[in-house]
Amino acid sequence: MSRPGDLAHHTLAVLVENRAGVLARVADLFARRGYNIVSLAVAPTSDERFSRITIVVDVESAPLEQIVKQLFKLINVVEIVELAPSESVERELIIATVTAPKAIRSQVVELVNIFEGKILAVSPEQMTVSLDGSPGKIDDFEALLVDYGIVEVQRSGRIALPKIGRLAPRVTAIDC
Repeated sequence: MSRPGDLAHHTLAVLVENRAGVLARVADLFARRGYNIVSLAVAPTSDERFSRITIVVDVESAPLEQIVKQLFKLINVVEIVELAPSESVERELIIATVTAPKAIRSQVVELVNIFEGKILAVSPEQMTVSLDGSPGKIDDFEALLVDYGIVEVQRSGRIALPKIGRLAPRVTAIDC
């Protein structure tokens, strides 16, 4: 299974004006052009005028330059930064419900503790657990949960910022 850490993926932090419909226009651009979004997360920044959209894009569906060029055509896009994994701090959240009858519950608890996760809910036959961390850590945790029987799983999508003391390269618009 292809995950956001693969070489064919790039993480873009897109600063946009915090206005109604901006996310819809970004998503529509990707849909119209046939670009594949691997992960998408959006939230306001500390400046209420702007939101940051973190998009992990599949560059096999289109070259990165073409994706950036099309994003810059959207009027509400202020800045685009490519965040390389080695130059940024990346996090993701997973919440999963797994089969955990009494006979194996301690194994699931031990796994959650090893990964420094949390147990959110327990029933006689299932447990809901959560973990936040790097995409690789989340991948490893999810892979181990499969052995217990995943009933339901949800991942948040990646969020990322440049590491302190390092400036991520700003992607500039390409003249048409």
